[in-house]
Amino acid sequence: MYGTRHHGRGHTGRPESAREKRVRSRLKSAAQRAAQEGAQGNPHGASPAGSHASAHPPGGRAAGTLVAQVSDALRQMILSGEFPPGAKLPSEAQLTQAHGVSRTVVREAVAALRSDGLVEARQGAGVFVLDHATTTPLLSFQNVDGARVSSTIELLELRTGVEVEAAGLAAARRSPAQEEVIFERHFAVRTALDEGRSTVEADLALHLAIADATNNPRFREFLAMIGRDAIPRAVLEGEGQSVERVSSYIKMIDEEHQRIVVAISRGDEDAAREAMRVHLRGSQARYRTLLQTRRKHVI
Repeated sequence: MYGTRHHGRGHTGRPESAREKRVRSRLKSAAQRAAQEGAQGNPHGASPAGSHASAHPPGGRAAGTLVAQVSDALRQMILSGEFPPGAKLPSEAQLTQAHGVSRTVVREAVAALRSDGLVEARQGAGVFVLDHATTTPLLSFQNVDGARVSSTIELLELRTGVEVEAAGLAAARRSPAQEEVIFERHFAVRTALDEGRSTVEADLALHLAIADATNNPRFREFLAMIGRDAIPRAVLEGEGQSVERVSSYIKMIDEEHQRIVVAISRGDEDAAREAMRVHLRGSQARYRTLLQTRRKHVI
């Protein structure tokens, strides 16, 4: 892995190549920049990228900040051409040491890059930068503040208008292979819940699988453009609620997902649309309740 304790030798014991030294240096610089930016943006709640993520609870606000720092650092290196199309990203172990974070943080950061269409994982080979990653501009919504409940409600309203129809189309058009993927993504959310891990990435992957099953690529592009903000659960988890209450909330989301995926599997377009509508409108209602409790007195 990258480091200096072997005096310029990699984790295999061989001397580092000039390219490996450059990448190690750039990763270190990118990690430092991300940590500085994170500290400026959240001086009270952010943890520097150089502090180990295991000191924070999985899925907590500090861990989420580290994921954003690592993914943003890698994204910058990809878009700047430091990792050109076709290039292989450093290994999980190398990224873990370079950024001083846990493997879980690195995995979630890479998952965020996959959701943005910047990289792809090739089984047994590693993670590679996609050909269009540095040439296709990434669209994004303006002035979306994930810490504001109002921004979350706005995105949920927009998602409702799109994903209700996506669920119906998925029920009508899905292939057996796509149907299988939807169930796999649904069970992945359950697994993350059972293991006490953040379900954000798994939840997003489920919604992306439903979008794929429409066989209209624009639905996936829409969700990918929103990215992790499409699953804004971190706002609820950061409200100081008990572990039991958060777990109960996520289990309720799982039950809503179950109704959606079963309706899609049965090919019931109307039921799939209604299940997705109930799911997203229910989320809107829950966030409006949170908004009311946050703003008890309006001046």
